[in-house]
Amino acid sequence: MENSGKKGFTVLNPGVLTTVQDFGRIGYQQFGVSVSGAMDPRAMRFANLLVGNPENEAVLECTMLGPQLQFDETTIIAVTGGNLGPTLDGQPLKTYCAYKVNAGQTLRFAGLRSGCRAYIAFAGGLDIPEVMGSRSTYMKAKIGGFKGRKLEKGDAIGFRDPKSELFNLDKRNLTPEFVPRDVYTLHVIMGPQDDMFTEEGIKTFLSETYTVTPEFDRMGCRLDGPEIAHKNGGDIISDGIAFGAVQVPSAGKPIVMLADRQTTGGYTKIANVMTADFRILAQLKAGDKVRFEKISVAAAQEALLAERGALKVFKYAFEH
Repeated sequence: MENSGKKGFTVLNPGVLTTVQDFGRIGYQQFGVSVSGAMDPRAMRFANLLVGNPENEAVLECTMLGPQLQFDETTIIAVTGGNLGPTLDGQPLKTYCAYKVNAGQTLRFAGLRSGCRAYIAFAGGLDIPEVMGSRSTYMKAKIGGFKGRKLEKGDAIGFRDPKSELFNLDKRNLTPEFVPRDVYTLHVIMGPQDDMFTEEGIKTFLSETYTVTPEFDRMGCRLDGPEIAHKNGGDIISDGIAFGAVQVPSAGKPIVMLADRQTTGGYTKIANVMTADFRILAQLKAGDKVRFEKISVAAAQEALLAERGALKVFKYAFEH
C-alpha cells in the first residue's frame, strides 16, 4: 500500500481517472513543463471555499466515474463540478454542499448524472508535497500529485491539517451550476492567428455546430464538424499555447487545448475560449455539441471579474 505517512483516506477503487490537482504549475512553461491543474478551476475554488480551505488548495479531480474512498480520519468534504452521483455509506450526497465524514465511512459515486468532472475538497488539505510550487499531477512527465500518477487501488493519502469541525457547516451549500444543454456556447476572443483563415473560414467557425469526439483528455478536446478554411495551410512557427486556445491544423477541424497541453505548438490558433467558460469546457464529453461566439477582450475580463466577485461574496457568507 502506497501512503503519505498520515491518516486520511484509502482508495478502494480509483474510478476512471482520479488525480490530485490545484491551480497548476505556474511559471515553468518556458522550460517545457506543462501547467496542468484543475480542468474546471471554478468548481475547484467552490469545493475549497465550502470546506474552509484557501481557493488554491489541492483537490481530487474525478473524471466520468468517481473513486471509492474509505475514510480513516474524520474530516469535512465537499463535491463540486459535474454530478457523478456521490454517496456516503450508500446515502446520496448533494453536490456543492459541505458534509462531515466520520472515520470508517466510505464515499462512492453511483454514476454519471451530468457533466464530466467532479472535484472533492478536504478540510485542511491533502498531505501531498509541492513540486515547483504546485501539488498538481502532470501524468505524462510523472510530476507532482501522488507519485506523479493517477490514483490506484490501495493508495492512502493523509490530511495536512485535519479538521473535524467547521464554522457555519449547515450553511455551507450552493446551487449546482452546470446545466446540461443541447448545444453549449463557448465565448472566444479571436486570434492570435485568425488572419491566417479565409473570411469564409472565420464565418464557418463562428456559425457552425461542432461535436466533441472521444479524443478528449486533459491535454485537448478534438471537435468534429465543418472544415475551417485557411488561406495557406495551418502550420506556423511554434509559439506558446494558452489554456482554451483553439488550434486548427491544416485538416480544418478545431482542437481546444486544455490543462495538460504542450507548452508550444505549430498549428494556427483561430481563437481562445474565455477563462469564465472553462467551467463549461471542462464538463463536456463525447457527443456533446458546441458553438463558438465571438466576444471582446473587455467582455471576457468583465466575466472573469464577475466570477471572482461571486467567489468573494460566497466566502464572506460562509465565514460570517
